[in-house]
Amino acid sequence: GSGVDLAEFPMCPPVVEPPVFMMAARFYREKGVREFVEAARLLRQRHPQVIVRLVGAPDSNPTAIPATEVERWKQEGVVEVVGWVEDIRPELSRCSVFVLPSYREGTPRSVLEAMAMGRPIITTDAPGCRETVVSGDNGFLVPVKDAQKLAAAMERFVVDPALVPSMGLRSRALTESKFDVRRVNEVMLEAMQIHRTA
Repeated sequence: GSGVDLAEFPMCPPVVEPPVFMMAARFYREKGVREFVEAARLLRQRHPQVIVRLVGAPDSNPTAIPATEVERWKQEGVVEVVGWVEDIRPELSRCSVFVLPSYREGTPRSVLEAMAMGRPIITTDAPGCRETVVSGDNGFLVPVKDAQKLAAAMERFVVDPALVPSMGLRSRALTESKFDVRRVNEVMLEAMQIHRTA
């Protein structure tokens, strides 16, 4: 089970113009970081006004993206590399759409936090990720390892900016109904036959 504290991650109006796409993750290959950067490259060729931010940092994991590669992305200017942050909420408040093109996950906490703050989601049709998105309602699902389909999903928010606030509201509603940490905890306690006493 996974949930999010709705009071800790309050709804806030999304940035709409210019559209800001954000990914926050450890810089591991299986998080889809390279696909995100390639999608940014494709999207910005057609829509140079778009802002694409990557929040996180390389580390020593065997599947980590090398720091030299991240530095090349910075030099190219295809994405803004924000670095690691202690509190993700200010970054979420400055974005339009949250993107996580991961190959596999549990229920991704980063996505739930973005949903709680009213952000549409683009993520992969993979276990864990697909549970957070009703495609076409609060965001879009894309195939794993497909930068072109990812770029096409991102472009939908560029050509139709009204999708950003409307799908963001649906994300918040879905979080309230399905991922509120209090509800999740109650379900888990019930499943374990643990009953709270008054």
